Amino acid sequence: MTVEVGVITGELTVITTDRGDGTAGVSVQYTGAEDRYLLEGSPARIPPGGLDALHRAVLDAVRAGGAARVPGPTG
Repeated sequence: MTVEVGVITGELTVITTDRGDGTAGVSVQYTGAEDRYLLEGSPARIPPGGLDALHRAVLDAVRAGGAARVPGPTG
């Protein structure tokens, strides 16, 4: 589920970026496209496992479908 356009489906790329303040921005884009869309729940606090752990959790949520959001508490 994106902030700008709602649910998007298809081949997607997930981008998880450390914002430098303990939170991460998470966006998705159609693979090969230029436009990025902010995933609902972003920005999110980076968990104790770090940015990689957050990215893996987001990937799991997106793969599961169902209007995925960034898991965990938001920042």
